[in-house]
Amino acid sequence: MKPRTFSAIGGWQSLMFCVGIYFVSLFFSIFICSSIFYVVNSGGNPGKATVVAKSSHKVDKHMLASVNR
Repeated sequence: MKPRTFSAIGGWQSLMFCVGIYFVSLFFSIFICSSIFYVVNSGGNPGKATVVAKSSHKVDKHMLASVNR
């Protein structure tokens, strides 16, 4: 009788390779899609505020800054 020389994991090798490639591509696609999402939804110039001040006001009066979006 011939002894079995094949490993039990040998039949699963192609399946494990496909599952591994799937998880690697899923991992990279999360970073690619999230970076594209943040670039598209950045809203132009974030953090850039415009301060409007007029010199005709009195010195002792408090002046508030406004942010235009």
